[in-house]
Amino acid sequence: MGLQMKNSFRETLQFYLVDCKTPLGKIIDVFIILLNLTICATLVIETYIDPEAASTLLLLDRIEKIIVLFFIIEYAARLYGSQNRIRQLFDVYSIIDLVAILPTIAIVIFPYNLNFIKLFRIIRVLRIFRFLRFTADPDFFFGSITRQVLRVVKLFLIIFIIFFISSGLFYYLEYNTNELVHNFGDAFYFTVVTLTTTGFGDITPVTEGGRWVTVLMIVAGIITIPWHLGQIMKEWMRMAEKSDVICKGCGLRYHDRDASHCKSCGHVIYHEIDD
Repeated sequence: MGLQMKNSFRETLQFYLVDCKTPLGKIIDVFIILLNLTICATLVIETYIDPEAASTLLLLDRIEKIIVLFFIIEYAARLYGSQNRIRQLFDVYSIIDLVAILPTIAIVIFPYNLNFIKLFRIIRVLRIFRFLRFTADPDFFFGSITRQVLRVVKLFLIIFIIFFISSGLFYYLEYNTNELVHNFGDAFYFTVVTLTTTGFGDITPVTEGGRWVTVLMIVAGIITIPWHLGQIMKEWMRMAEKSDVICKGCGLRYHDRDASHCKSCGHVIYHEIDD
């Protein structure tokens, strides 16, 4: 995160899109997070609305389209401001941003194609992946956190993402067929009970798609969660062998206990030694 802005509009735009330390950079981050929360909330709220309540559904649809418009502007701004646009185009976060935009655009382009509408309404649950952008760096909009804490935050976020996506997919595949799945809450309950291996058996998948989602959510939970827990333990063990000394030359925080110079820039570092 550069501390000095460049003069060109393109460089200034890029600076504020990645900055999380200046007031404007923090405001942009908070605004984007609020948009992410709102569009995910509309997806959940929509499942509780009576299909005959057309005015409420229309309002949620308009809110979604307005937010997606901001997402399009953000996507275009990041692409325009990037120094390497090809690289930016295929960046994992750019692909996630594109996935968040495409469902609404597709529904607008193909409003009468029921198969397209159903498919892209299902894909909307993947928008929650946008939150991963804010765990890519220890510098959040609210300040700096250690990498150990960042890994813990990312673990909880990934667990919630697995729960959210599994619940959304299960709901969209089951709600017209399974008489026990009426809203997102029912699907979320099923996901929590399944992934925690409680297995009450009061809600079970009745469609082929629902069964496959159940299998995939269990596999994702088995593979992803233990791996991240292992990474957290490795990080903590590694940090236990380091001294929390900040290099005045480059800002690197952790160094070997017997280090006299920074391994990154070579600047002399000083350790406090108890007599």
